[in-house]
Amino acid sequence: MEFLLASGIGVITATAVYLLMRGRTFAVVLGLSLLGYAVNLFLFGMGRLWLAAPPIVGAAPVMTDPLPQALVLTAIVIGFATTGFVIELALRSRHESGSDHVDGHEPGARHVDIPARGEG
Repeated sequence: MEFLLASGIGVITATAVYLLMRGRTFAVVLGLSLLGYAVNLFLFGMGRLWLAAPPIVGAAPVMTDPLPQALVLTAIVIGFATTGFVIELALRSRHESGSDHVDGHEPGARHVDIPARGEG
C-alpha cells in the first residue's frame, strides 16, 4: 500500500512539473494545483493510514496522529485561495498582453520592441 501511495505521489508530482514547464498560463495553474495535491497526499501519508483508530491519546491501544489531517485540511483551504489568486493574475496578464503565454509573447510571432518614452 505504501508503494502504491508513493508511486501515485510521484506520478502526480511528475505531471505537475511537466505542466509547470509548459508555456501557457492555464497549464501552469493546473500544474500548481496538482503540485499542491501531491504535497497534501504526502502530508497525509506521513500520518500513517490507520483504520478505526481514534485520534485521542489513551482511548485505545492503537492511536492515529491528528496533526497531518489538520495540516492537510489547512493546506486545502490555503491552496484553494492561492489558486483563485493565481487564476486572477493569469486573467489579468491575458488582458494586458493579449496572450496566454507566460512571458506574454506567442512563440513564432515577431517581437517588436517599442522604445520607452524619451528614448527616441
